[in-house]
Amino acid sequence: MSAVRLLDELPLASQSADWLDTILKGDCVAALNRLPEKSVDAIFADPPYNLQLNGDLHRPDQSKVDAVDDHWDQFEDFAAYDAFTRAWLLACRRVLKPNGTIWVIGSYHNIFRVGAAMQDLGFWLLNDVVWRKTNPMPNFRGRRFQNAHETMIWASRDASAKGYTFNYDAMKAANDDTQMRSDWLFPICTGAERLKDDNGDKVHPTQKPEALLARVILSSTKPGDVVLDPFFGTGTTGAVAKRLGRRFVGIEREQSYIDAARERIAAVRPMAEPNLAMMGGKRAEPRVAFVSLIDAGLIAPGALLHDARKRWTARVRADGTLDVGGEAGSIHRMGAAVQGLDACNGWTFWHYERVGGLTAIDELRKIARLGMLRAGA
Repeated sequence: MSAVRLLDELPLASQSADWLDTILKGDCVAALNRLPEKSVDAIFADPPYNLQLNGDLHRPDQSKVDAVDDHWDQFEDFAAYDAFTRAWLLACRRVLKPNGTIWVIGSYHNIFRVGAAMQDLGFWLLNDVVWRKTNPMPNFRGRRFQNAHETMIWASRDASAKGYTFNYDAMKAANDDTQMRSDWLFPICTGAERLKDDNGDKVHPTQKPEALLARVILSSTKPGDVVLDPFFGTGTTGAVAKRLGRRFVGIEREQSYIDAARERIAAVRPMAEPNLAMMGGKRAEPRVAFVSLIDAGLIAPGALLHDARKRWTARVRADGTLDVGGEAGSIHRMGAAVQGLDACNGWTFWHYERVGGLTAIDELRKIARLGMLRAGA
């Protein structure tokens, strides 16, 4: 079961890992300021939407709609909400690793203000993802379109962050080998997944579906990564992170939400490690230069390379270039030159001789890449 720690129990800028897989009770900004700098891989934030509701909302049969009217969603004015937004975003940016990313979800009431604040603070927007609800609540007053979606902003820490995690190939494979789109179709949280209290009332008015969080976590983190949720609520982020083999840390003020989250997360059983492996692709593979094959002893200077039909021959030089008739260049440039083409994939064009015939040097690249992966493990 995840521990619950009060804010004043957490040492300032604690460098130990005792805050992992815990729920910190207290104000989100104060708690974030006590976490180590650059310590989390991903953030999912579901901040107050500042819905600005005036009066009760009723259905056509005059029954009252259980709308979001909690004190934590109420702000004096837009200026107060903007100040709050900037404060928690700055605190999140401090704890986010340089190659980490942040997701923020909201409705039309707040997401545009949040997005502007993110850009002002230096975050680099990667996508806006639309969560289309299969079963949205009706618009009971009939004065507007039905609100059938929410928007998520996905951003890196800054514009220069190039090494952030995006499991492109896994997302594409999960989408029937078609690029995953930025509009996601999920139902709102209902049925057995919706947490209820002893009176049968919703524990939290805006509980998010686990399927939505699973897509977020699977697309932008790796097993073992740390996922932070500064508005933890009833612990959807923690429950999904634990199930998918990630670490989590949640921040929450309300004890009733913390109690529900602890019980919920304690019941989660992590998936077996083999089931958590992420599908990779060429984007995820380490880059291998031809000279790396020489450095690794996989091919020696002076070795001869040929095309598949032995029409052309090149000699390997110590600097990783190929010599063909006194002209030298990369494996790609010399492959193109002998064929009179503008471009060539030298890895598949050039071959080396081994027992049994010619083999493309791309096989040597695979061996070198495997060595890099093992060295980095």
